[in-house]
Amino acid sequence: MSRFKSWKKPKVKHNELTEWNWVVQNPENLILEEDCDIGAFTYINAKYGVKLSKGCQLGSHCSVYSISTIDGKEGAVFIGESACIGSHSTIMPGVTIGKNAIVGAHSFVNKDVPDDSVVYGVPAKVVKK
Repeated sequence: MSRFKSWKKPKVKHNELTEWNWVVQNPENLILEEDCDIGAFTYINAKYGVKLSKGCQLGSHCSVYSISTIDGKEGAVFIGESACIGSHSTIMPGVTIGKNAIVGAHSFVNKDVPDDSVVYGVPAKVVKK
């Protein structure tokens, strides 16, 4: 059952805020499945691909990077079905967040997160499977 009565895919333009005040660079490389909930002031860099699976949630002020100019890493990011990312978290290039995973607020995720697990911290570590 959907959390939304009438979810519709938002109009996403390069470097422009959506009607819900989040922004995407390279939206042509963003796959946004139905019932995704993205918090205000979240930034998504989809240069090398970002997939947000059905029913996933990103809190406000999150950052999702498919490229990092600081360490030169690049790679697609996958956020699994019904995964929840806490506010102010950062997801780095090449990371996969598993189905039903929970990422605690203010986390720095630079490694894959298994399905059905809870992670948090800087860097994020698995605290529950």
